[in-house]
Amino acid sequence: MTNISNGKKKTKRKPFPKNQINKTVPLSYSKKQHWKGGTLLAPIPPALVTVGTMEHPNVLTVAWTGILNTIPPKTYISVRKERYSYPMLVEQKEFVINLPSANLVRAVDFCGVRSGKDIDKFKEMNLTSVPAEKVSAPLISECPLQLECKVTDTVDLGTHTMFVADIVGMDVAEECINQSGKLEIEKCNLLAFAHGEYFTLGKKVGTFGYSVRKRK
Repeated sequence: MTNISNGKKKTKRKPFPKNQINKTVPLSYSKKQHWKGGTLLAPIPPALVTVGTMEHPNVLTVAWTGILNTIPPKTYISVRKERYSYPMLVEQKEFVINLPSANLVRAVDFCGVRSGKDIDKFKEMNLTSVPAEKVSAPLISECPLQLECKVTDTVDLGTHTMFVADIVGMDVAEECINQSGKLEIEKCNLLAFAHGEYFTLGKKVGTFGYSVRKRK
């Protein structure tokens, strides 16, 4: 779009869309209700956490997880003391965070509501255990991404114990790596959890640092 003024051509920039992501979302949420403190943080990854060994593995779904530090890379999981895997975590001090793709949503839900004390969840959900490189806990072959973790600290928080761990290795499906060796995470079709419901990740709307990056 151009304007002609004083014999000079001027380029008129198109106005920035008020909401380029979702036009149904208002620009300002002006009316709020105040609720008491709770666990309303979303989305979060519903991780399939594996413990034990290749001979005696167990898997549980953990939503309370995240990244704590960059160098060294640190993560955590928070687990209730009554979970079947809890004593294994305390004794073994190792676990694997398996990030599931959306096609594993039924397995993710099942492994969160059924106990390994009563049932072999690997067998029931047709999950395949494969050896990890750095820890004795197995990987789940059907998951595209894994974080191999060794516990460094535990913190009793009340209902849950937080297991703080170093990420000592990562396992990435080759199908999610391009020819340049870069991870294309959108190919992993990762699952997300928000307020008691499961979702797939939506359309990419930006990349880290894009707001200050100079245009070519």
